[in-house]
Amino acid sequence: MGIQVAGMQWPLAGRAGELEAFTQAWGDDRYRVVVVSGPMGVGKTRLGEEFLAQAARGGWTAKRVTATAAAANVPLGAMAHLIPREVDLADPVRGFAQVAQELVGPQRDRRLVLLVDDLQLLDAASAVLLRQLLDSDLARLIVTIGTGAPLNEAVSALTGGDSVRRIDVDPFRPDQVEQVLRAALGGTVGQRTLHELYTASDGNALYLRELVIGALAARTLCYDGEIWELAPRGVTTTPRLTELVEAVLAAADPAAGDLLELLALCDSVSLARAASLVSLEVLTELELAGLLRTIADRQRIGVALAHPLYGEILRKTLPPVRRRQLLLAQADWVESQGAKRRDDPLHVASWRLAATGTADARLLMQAAILASYAHDYQQVDNLLQHLPEGQRTFASCMLHGNALMELGRWQEVDKMLADAEARASGEEEQVASALIPTWNLFWIMGRPDQALRVNQSALARLTAPAQQHLLRLNEGVLRTLSGEVIRGLTLLEDLETEAKDAANINLWMFGAMGKTCGLATVGRSSAAIAWGEHAYASHLLVEEQGLGGFPPIFQLAAMIPALVEAGKLAKAREIAERALRDTKPADIGWPWVYAAYFKGRVEWFAGNVAAARSWYAEAIAQARAHDHLQPIYSASAGLAAAAAVLGDLEAAEAALVAVQEYPSVGLRGGEEDLGQAWLWAGRGDLAKARSVLTDAASRLCSGGHVSSEMMLLTDVARLGGSKEVVDRLTELAEVCEGAFAPARAHFAAALAADAPDRLLAAAEELEAIGADLLAAEAAAAAAAAWRRAGETRRATAAARLSRQYAIRCPGACTPLLLAAQTTVDLTSREREVARLAATGASSKDIATSLHLSVRTVDNHLQHVYAKLGVATRRELAERLR
Repeated sequence: MGIQVAGMQWPLAGRAGELEAFTQAWGDDRYRVVVVSGPMGVGKTRLGEEFLAQAARGGWTAKRVTATAAAANVPLGAMAHLIPREVDLADPVRGFAQVAQELVGPQRDRRLVLLVDDLQLLDAASAVLLRQLLDSDLARLIVTIGTGAPLNEAVSALTGGDSVRRIDVDPFRPDQVEQVLRAALGGTVGQRTLHELYTASDGNALYLRELVIGALAARTLCYDGEIWELAPRGVTTTPRLTELVEAVLAAADPAAGDLLELLALCDSVSLARAASLVSLEVLTELELAGLLRTIADRQRIGVALAHPLYGEILRKTLPPVRRRQLLLAQADWVESQGAKRRDDPLHVASWRLAATGTADARLLMQAAILASYAHDYQQVDNLLQHLPEGQRTFASCMLHGNALMELGRWQEVDKMLADAEARASGEEEQVASALIPTWNLFWIMGRPDQALRVNQSALARLTAPAQQHLLRLNEGVLRTLSGEVIRGLTLLEDLETEAKDAANINLWMFGAMGKTCGLATVGRSSAAIAWGEHAYASHLLVEEQGLGGFPPIFQLAAMIPALVEAGKLAKAREIAERALRDTKPADIGWPWVYAAYFKGRVEWFAGNVAAARSWYAEAIAQARAHDHLQPIYSASAGLAAAAAVLGDLEAAEAALVAVQEYPSVGLRGGEEDLGQAWLWAGRGDLAKARSVLTDAASRLCSGGHVSSEMMLLTDVARLGGSKEVVDRLTELAEVCEGAFAPARAHFAAALAADAPDRLLAAAEELEAIGADLLAAEAAAAAAAAWRRAGETRRATAAARLSRQYAIRCPGACTPLLLAAQTTVDLTSREREVARLAATGASSKDIATSLHLSVRTVDNHLQHVYAKLGVATRRELAERLR
C-alpha cells in the first residue's frame, strides 16, 4: 500500500484516523457521498485511491473519474471513458438508462462506486449525470476536493445534504511525519532531521515527499546503521517542487510582489508594514488564496508567508541588488517607527548586515545579546564575526566564545577566549575568561583532566577571595561530574542557595545541576530530588530576567537519575520527554544531546531496550552534528548494551569501538562496561560477562558511586551470579535512598534462594516501579523454579505473567527470559554450558571459561543432549534458537 518514493514505499502512515473515518462512513448506508477535503499536497488523491480500493475489496465495482481544467470545457469530458460509444446523449432519458446499464449491469445488480478526483474541476454535465446515479440509488461516490475551491451549482449539489460524509485531511503533525518517514525510509529517523523536514514542509505530504527525494538524491540524507540523519543544512528542493511552488505563487496579484519578496527575506512583518505596501483588498485575497497567514505576537498582528517553502523559492529568484534594497527599506521602516519592540534591534542588525555586510557596532552587540537570550547561538556568531576588530571588547569576546562553545566549534573557542583574556581588566574579568575554557574542555571536548588543570592554574594566579570562591565552585562541578563525586560535593557545599545571589549565574546553573547529579550518584536520591526542584524554581526566576545560559528544564533533567533510584521511572520518563519537547534539536546543541541520553537511560532501566537504543543513537547523532565529543562515550556504551540485549551483536561490537575512540566521562564510571558484559552474554559466555561487571563494580566501590554499583551488580545477578552479589546488594539497598535499590536486592536474594514465591513478589515490586524487564525476568525465573519443582500449573501462570511484562520490552532477549520459554528442565549450570557450546566453543574452552574440568563439561553436555533430544552442537544451537 503506497506510492513509490525514490525506490521506497511511501505508505499511508499517519492517516489511521482518516482510514477509520472512511470505514465507519462506508459501513453506514445513510452516506452516499464521502468528500475528502483538504489543501493542496496533503494526499487527498492517495487517500481517495485507498478508499476506492477498500470499497473494491468489499465487493463494489470501482471506477475512477479524474476532473481536469481541460476536460471541464467539454460536456461529460471527465466521464467520457465510462460512456459507451453507441449512447446518444441527445436523448438524456434514454442516454442515462444506457449509461446506467453499462455501469451497473442490465439487472442493476452491480454495486458501483466512483472516485471523482478534483471535484471542483468537474463540468456541469458530468455533475448532473452523477447526481442522477445517486438519486436512482445506483452508485456511491468518493470525491476529493481542495479546501475553499469555488464550485459551480451542479457540482455543489453533490456535496451537500445529510447523505454526505466529509473527511477533512490536514497537513501532517510532527508525530505523523515521524510515522511516514520511518515507514518510507525503513528505519529510525533523527529528531533534528524530523524537525527540519517538518519545518520545511509544514506537514504538507507532497512537499515532504519532494524534500526527501531531493535530500536522498543529494546524499544529504544518509543512514549510519542506526539512524537516518540530514547533513547540516541538508534540506534540498527538487525541480518538481520548485515548479509546484512557483505555480502557487503565480496566482498572486502582481501588486503583491514587493510584499511577498519582503516576507521571503524577513519571515514576517507587521500588518501596518504590509498595509503600506499593498491594499487591504490584496491582503485579503492573498490570505484567502493560502499565500499569507496572520500571526499574533502579544498585541501586535503580523503577516507571514503561509508556507516556508514559498520563501525558499522566492529567495532563489531575488537578485542581490533587489535583496539589498528590500532589506534596507525594511530596516529604515522599523527604525522610523521607533524600533520599540524588544527584538527590533536584532532584526534591524541582521537586515543591515545581510544587505551591506556591516552594521553599527553598538547595534551588533545589542542584537547578539538578544540572540543569546533566545539561545540562538548561530545568530550570535553571525553578528559578532562582523564586529570590527577595533570595536571588540572583553564582553563581546566572551559572548562570542560562549556561542562558539555552544555550537561545538571548540577549536575556535580558545582563540576567542585568549582574545578576551587579553582585554580583561581586573580579576573579575580574568576569572570569567578562565571559566568558559574549562566548560569548553569538559562539556564539549570531554577532557576533564585538562579542564581541571586550567581551573587550578587560574586558582593559583588569582588571589581575590570572591574569585577564588568561583573557581573552587567550578572545581566542585568538574570533579563531581568527572567521577570524584565525594570531593566535588564537598566543594559544592558553598554553592549559593539562590541563583539570584550568585556572582556568576552560568556557574551557579552548572553547579546546581552538578550537585543534583552528584547526590543521586552517592545514593541520596531524596536529597537530589529536593535540591533539583529548588534549583529549577530558582533558575526560572533568573531566566525570566533574560539571564543565564541553558534552559531551566535541565535542572529537572539532572534529577532523572535520582528519580530512577527513587523508583519513580514514570516521572523520570515524563521529565526526559519534557526536556526534549522544550529544546529543539536544531536550535541548541548540548542540552538536546543530554536530554536524548537521559531518555535512553530511563528506557534502559524500564526495560524498553529498543527505545533506549533509538535514543542513545539519537544522542550520538546530535553530538556528532554539534561536534560535542563528551556525550558520545556514554551514549555509545548505552547503545552497545541495548543492541546486545536485542540480539544485534554486530551493532553492539560497532558501538564498543566508538566507546574506545572517545574520552571517558568519569561520572557513573563503570556503566560503560555494560555493553561489553551484555555482548559476552549474547555470545553465550555468562562467566566473562559477570567478570566484566564485577570488576567494574569493584572500581566504583571506593569512589562512592553506589547507584552505579547497584546497577552493575544487579546485572551480575541476572546473568547467573546472584549468590556472589546478594550480600553486597543488600548492603547497598540499606544506604541507597528510594524504592529501586531494595527492589533489586529482593530480586537478587530471591534468585539466589531459587524461591519462586519470593521471585513473584519481586516481580510485583519491580513492575510497580516501572522496571518491566526486571519484572519479566523475575516472573520468568519463578516459572522455571516452579517447573523444576513439578508445579506445572504455577509455572504456566508465572510464565504468562512474565510474557505480560515482557510485552513492554519488545525485542529484549536475556538468559532469564529464555529460561522461562523452554519446557525442558535444565539446571542453571547446564544452561550456561549449553549456551557456550551452541556458539561453537570446545569443551576445553568452556572448561577454562567456567573454571571446570573438561570431564565435568562433557557430563553436563551429555545431560543437555539427553534432555533436549539432540546429538551435536549444531543441533543444540538450532534447538536453543
